[in-house]
Parts: sequence; structure tokens; C-alpha cells
Amino acid sequence: MQTDSSPGGACSVPLPARAHLPAGRRDVPVLDIVIPVYNEEKDLQPCVRRLHDHLVRTFPYPFRITIADNASTDRTPEVAAQLAAASEEVRYTRLEQKGRGRALRAVWSASDAPVLAYMDVDLSTDLNALLPLVAPLISGHSDLAIGSRLARSSRVVRGPKREFISRGYNLILRGSLHARFSDAQCGFKAIRGDVAAVLLPLVEDTGWFFDTEMLVLAERAGLRIHEVPVDWVDDPNSTVHLVRTATDDLKGVLRVGRALAVGALPLDRLARPFGDDPRDRQLPGVPGGLARQLVGFCVVGALSTLFYLLLYSGFRTFSGSQVANALALLVSAVANTAANRRLTFGVRGRDRAMRHQAQGLVVFAIGLALTSGSLAALGAASGDPSHSTELAVLIAANLAATVLRFLLLRAWVFPDRRSDAALPDAPASPPSSYALTYANDHAHDHAHDHAHDPRNAR
Repeated sequence: MQTDSSPGGACSVPLPARAHLPAGRRDVPVLDIVIPVYNEEKDLQPCVRRLHDHLVRTFPYPFRITIADNASTDRTPEVAAQLAAASEEVRYTRLEQKGRGRALRAVWSASDAPVLAYMDVDLSTDLNALLPLVAPLISGHSDLAIGSRLARSSRVVRGPKREFISRGYNLILRGSLHARFSDAQCGFKAIRGDVAAVLLPLVEDTGWFFDTEMLVLAERAGLRIHEVPVDWVDDPNSTVHLVRTATDDLKGVLRVGRALAVGALPLDRLARPFGDDPRDRQLPGVPGGLARQLVGFCVVGALSTLFYLLLYSGFRTFSGSQVANALALLVSAVANTAANRRLTFGVRGRDRAMRHQAQGLVVFAIGLALTSGSLAALGAASGDPSHSTELAVLIAANLAATVLRFLLLRAWVFPDRRSDAALPDAPASPPSSYALTYANDHAHDHAHDHAHDPRNAR
């Protein structure tokens, strides 16, 4: 799907501003916990009852437990149906295909709860971590939350094989995808419903790599991920096939890494999420994002200058100074525009890439005029300058051209279009049904209380 990848482009889908979820409503669950299962007829009933009892005793909001059956072939559907019939807080849904990711996508996409979570059926994670997991999402502080078995304060009991695989996998994620979260595979995660509605369509995997991919994309899009240290006890009867799961995960890492490298993922659909980012605030005399853009531009510029000088020295061996300068500038300008597009100004995807390159070539022409003019002036002044003198003059000319290049890139090639969202005809993100219903009820109750307040009588 092609999207406008310019910052704040018309096809961007900014998420609604974070807000504390309203309290007081009892007809819609605040939390929907999904338990994906496959052939769990023995453990399902005691685990669901234990989770239900814990929520009744400790959770201050209405909740729902959804059993997502991944094409079980034993008595799991029968047990799940009995649990759903016995409690109004328990629901049962069946999928005819296996895959934890497929189950989470199906249930989360259809849920009306503003906070969505999932946990493994064995309840290896201590349930006392559940409220700390979802509290930052309810308060509006965070967008996703994960349990971490690798945090320093976590208390974990498991064998050396699983410990080695878990730590090795997370090291791979850090090294290859630059992930900063500590534990991708802990079966204890939560996400806000409005975030899931935009993020889930970007996640391709339907198996065990699903939540890893979701976390990587969320992190790259600038969403806030809250980590909760957990107490975790390994289930010795787990049916997870470690080798096959590890192989599928590595394939997923390669696929996502390749997509991120070439800009194939439309992360611009999550551009500048939520709109309450303090970096988005317009302060008098402080252009938005200027400091970060300057740092990125300087890094790209230093590397581009080095690349340009190497090209110039190479081309100079078989051509004159003017031809070598033009060729070196042309090649380095294309690379410079692409690097600044992605790294300095945060434009992702292929949309409008050719237009940006064309505009970059205009900027290149201005730089060419400055540097070529400097070389011509040097030749007229000294006749036959040395190679080191030519390089010194080119560096000075490039410094002057660099300042002009940054101003043109920022104001013309990659302008900040975030202000477009403030236009009267810009479509606003619709509030969730939960928040809208609550707001209407709150307004009605306020009007009723106001009408019956004796202080308002005349």
C-alpha cells in the first residue's frame, strides 16, 4: 500500500492523544485478556478459574477473559465452552487455523475493550504483575507493556537451555534490529486498543514471531513500551517446539530487517503518534525538531564530504578538475539526499522519493556552482594549483554550500507539514466507542446533577 511518506502527509494516520481511560462504567470491559490455546484440555479449566478469581479480587475495572482456540483436536473446545457458560466474564472463540499471532490478531481486532492483553495458558508469570502491566496503558502513560524475565529485579526459575535460547534471541534482536526492549518472547503483554487498530495491520507474522514484530514496529514508530519485571516459573510440560520456533523467529528477523532497511514498511502511518509529544510543541523562536535535524545533517554531511573527496580523488586520476568535481558531486548528492531523507528528516517509504531526488539535484546544482566557481577562481589566480590546494579550496567551498543545502532541504525539499493537521478541514481521529459513550453519559449525569442541585434553585 502506497502512502504519503512526508512528515505529516495527508495519508498519515496519527493516533489519538493518550488519555487516562475513564472510570465508572461497568457495561464495557476495560481489559480484555486473550489466552491462546491448542490442545490444553487438562490445564485450561484450572488456569482460567485461577485468573478469573485473581481479577475479581484485585482488578478495579471490568474485565473479560477470551479463550482463543487455535484449531484444537482434543476436548479443549468443550472445556472452553463450559467455562464461558459458567461466567459472564469469560468468552470463547475458535479459529480453524493454528498460530498464536493469528489468534491475537483476530480477537484484538474484534474487541471493544480499550486495553488488550494476552498471557500463556500455563500462567507461568505471577499474576501480581498483571495490574502493573496494564496500569500505564489505562493511565495514558504508555502505548504497549511487556513482562520481562530478563530485568535485574525479575525472579525466574527455568532450565539452562531455555535461559540460553531466550538471552541469545534477545541479543540477536538488539544486534540486528536495534531493539531496546529486553524480553520479546515473554507471554505476558498488553496494548492499548487504539494503538492496536493502527499497528496490527502492519504485522505480517501469524505465529510466535507476531509479538516480536509488533514490538519492533512499535519501537521504530516511536511508541512508548513499558516493561514490568516479572516472577516467572518455567512450565516443564510446555508443548512449544523450541527448534522450529527459533527457526521461524530467525526468518522473521531477516524479513523485518530487510523491510526496514529498504523502507518497505509504511511506518509513516504512525507518523508523530498521539500529538502530545512535547517535541511537537511549538515554542516561540524554537523551530520544531531543529536540534535533532542539525545533528543528523552534520553526521550525514561529514560522511558525504568524505565520500565526495574520495570520489573526486578517484575521478581526478583520469579527468580534469571540473569534470571530476561534477561527477563526484553528482554521485555524492544522490547518496546525500537519500540519507538525509531517511535519517535527518524521518521520511520513510518510497512515495515521493523521485521528487525528493529531483529537488536534491537542484540543491546539488547550487553546490556545483559554488565549488566549480571556487575551482575556476583558484585556477585563474595560481595557474596550476597543487592537489592539496584544490582539496583545501573545495572543503571551504563545501562548508559554505552545506549551510545553504541544509536550509534548502529543511524549507523546500522536506518541509515540516505537521501544521497541516491543524487546518479546519483536517479529519480528526475518532474517539474510541468506550470513551465516546462515557463522555455522553458523563455529560448527561452532569446535566442531571446540575438540574437537581438545590444551589441552582431560584
